[in-house]
Amino acid sequence: MKLDKIVMAVSLGGLALAGQAQAAEDKLYLFNWTEYMDPAIIEAFEAEYDVDVVQNYFNSLPEMFAKLNAGGVSQYDVIVPSNYYIPRLIKTGLVQELDRSQLDNIDNVKAQFEDPSYDPGGRYSAPYQWGTTGIIYNAETFPDAPKSWSLFFDPEVNPGHPFALMGDGQVSLGGACAYLGHGYDCTDPEQWKEAARLLIEAKNRDTFSGFTDGTPALQQLARGVIHAGLTYSGDYFFYKEEDPASFEHLEFMIPDEGAEMWVDAMMIPAQAPNPELAHKFIDFILDAEVGAQLSNYNYFASPNAAAEPYLDEAITQPPIQPSEADLERLRFTPTLEGEQLQTFQQLWSEVQAR
Repeated sequence: MKLDKIVMAVSLGGLALAGQAQAAEDKLYLFNWTEYMDPAIIEAFEAEYDVDVVQNYFNSLPEMFAKLNAGGVSQYDVIVPSNYYIPRLIKTGLVQELDRSQLDNIDNVKAQFEDPSYDPGGRYSAPYQWGTTGIIYNAETFPDAPKSWSLFFDPEVNPGHPFALMGDGQVSLGGACAYLGHGYDCTDPEQWKEAARLLIEAKNRDTFSGFTDGTPALQQLARGVIHAGLTYSGDYFFYKEEDPASFEHLEFMIPDEGAEMWVDAMMIPAQAPNPELAHKFIDFILDAEVGAQLSNYNYFASPNAAAEPYLDEAITQPPIQPSEADLERLRFTPTLEGEQLQTFQQLWSEVQAR
């Protein structure tokens, strides 16, 4: 009797696993930033492969990384991290190598993104979109606003209007480094300490609203809760197009002292439920017309060379496509590892606590 129960349990277990496999084949689990995917693209992919796409969202890279570490590595098929988190994802074993033989459209990628410093040879990632992180501000409050981080760090430039900095510590610290003349991508511990002191001074002003990531900062600006913040280039234009009245007096700028240029890439978690379908999705996004459709929807620059003939004119011009002068001042956020990462985390914890 006991043996019969064991046999039955094994059989039922096999059926359950088979059912899970079938469920995985019918669904793709996508973990992405908010407001970053054209629903029509998802519908087209679902129709092409007769599957369902389940989307989950994150507002910051630390949030994404924490969720992957908490079990998300086996829950999602495709994730969309930014360049400076990619080496960390690879080193911690949270992602798997891409099978480039399953990516017919990989050759559509622009040359500058084929062999990126954050993923040599593109072994683990395929570029999704790229853009800049800049200052969003109320032009009525600051009619003569300088193209400068001083909007946050100089009380004479902003004597009494609420502002927010970004919850991603590397971006906020990078901005403070840039303002101090050390460059946005500074990594010297002493320069970091100076930047951390500047951030603590800023957050202790009565006008500091908090550390607020890109999309929520835009919403707070539209409601008049804050008058200056940090956001991503495409997010600003996306919301301005969606709600022109609320964004009529809001402007986006890249500070002259330097700021962030980033690349978001598609990756497959190490224990993805359906890696084969994940490759199909990545290849679908790399298609020339789909790639253009994506940028035309979310207002970010495309890393897809084949997509260029299909892009709306606005996507090919500043500030979505930065000017040559702005490009010279843009830098990747540096990837931090080991002792360097620990030092940064200690400093950022101190900034948040004081």
